[in-house]
Amino acid sequence: MRREIPVLQTERLVLRPPKIEDFPAYAALMASPRASGMGGPFDLRGAWGLFCHDVALWPLYGHGALMIELAATGTCVGQVGINHGPLFPEKELGWLLYEGFEGSGYASEAAETLRDWAFAEAGIETLVSYMDRNNRRSAAVAERLGGWIDALAPRTDPDDLVYRYTRS
Repeated sequence: MRREIPVLQTERLVLRPPKIEDFPAYAALMASPRASGMGGPFDLRGAWGLFCHDVALWPLYGHGALMIELAATGTCVGQVGINHGPLFPEKELGWLLYEGFEGSGYASEAAETLRDWAFAEAGIETLVSYMDRNNRRSAAVAERLGGWIDALAPRTDPDDLVYRYTRS
């Protein structure tokens, strides 16, 4: 399914397609211990594969990753995306923030915006978020978005929590 990659805006954020200039910061996060909840840390080749996966989802599935940019400064602070394909049993709403940008509500704002786009524009009926049981900050984001724990949801890691969101 081909779909033009959207640019979504909130008062504080611009969610835009990834650019090659975004890769160094993304690779640094994926090489850090912070990536342990996402199956990492990853070497450069692994980070590149994930970055390319995020971009390739758009022409393959009509959704994918968007970079989170501060509207006021143009600073890229992380990524939000709808993941799918052989690595994910269901369409996953995921987010990551670069170090130093946590605690300002950017993840919640970006994830809510992309979730609403997915339900209204992409025709997606349900999304999940997979996360490490110890990632309390991500669980708080999922709960702010109205997600609830779905103990029966399929998952690749049996220890993951799975939060579900449905179109209402």
